[in-house]
Amino acid sequence: MSYSNQPRQRQRRRSSFSSGLKLRLLFAVGIVLFSLVSFWNKGQVNPVTKKVQRVDMTVKEEIMMGLQSAPQMGTPSRDRVAQNRVARIGEQLVSALNMDLYQRGIQNPYRFNFTLLDDRRTVNAFALPGGQVFLTEALFGQLNDAQIAGVLGHEVGHVIERHGSERMAKGNLIQGLVSAAGVAGGGYDSSRIASYVGNVVNMKYGRTDELESDKWGVLLMAMAGYHPAAMMEVMDVLEKSSGGGSTPEFMSSHPRPANRKVYIEGLIKELSPEVLQGLQR
Repeated sequence: MSYSNQPRQRQRRRSSFSSGLKLRLLFAVGIVLFSLVSFWNKGQVNPVTKKVQRVDMTVKEEIMMGLQSAPQMGTPSRDRVAQNRVARIGEQLVSALNMDLYQRGIQNPYRFNFTLLDDRRTVNAFALPGGQVFLTEALFGQLNDAQIAGVLGHEVGHVIERHGSERMAKGNLIQGLVSAAGVAGGGYDSSRIASYVGNVVNMKYGRTDELESDKWGVLLMAMAGYHPAAMMEVMDVLEKSSGGGSTPEFMSSHPRPANRKVYIEGLIKELSPEVLQGLQR
């Protein structure tokens, strides 16, 4: 190879690299724009809270999805007395909610169903979009009625706030942005770093959702006649069940129970003494 040809080859390589980079950036920008426009067009008015949310499903689709998915969530408890107890407490919360909404001229579109699961090992409670709420026997066995009301009220809050559908929409947006970062970076490390950042952002949404649902739990308990202080006791149960937990909060989808207790205590202080007087603990 002659010395005179080397600068030309280096120049061609630089030109090829520059063209490839421009093409990758162009594709990345296209992915970003598509993801942002798709996310923005998913705006719907929440029928209960009346705030505009970006969600992946309509309310009817949420209800259908919940009904279809419910049988896969586990085996219902064979303890009919316990099952009826959970259903009774859940119905008290929903009745109080519906009465409050009716007085404000709002109709609740959800039809809630509360199921105790035959699981004595996993301390858990969760809700599917649309109104299917579940509580495991492992958690149920550690709670009194007021504490059960706090757990169920929290899960009702997830449904009302449409957190499941909202997180699906946000997850799709974040995945699109992560893909764009990977394309722009042109390498495995770029994609991995972008994916890590995306996961952290998505977990932040999860922690916000939990606190939002804690607020609903406090309000529904008070409206149904249960003292919301019992919800702080639930946090002690969760703390004990997690063994104290060593995972940093910013890397967890849930705030630590101790921090949630502080938040819940603040919510209770916002309630008037007249509301708290005579509530069942």
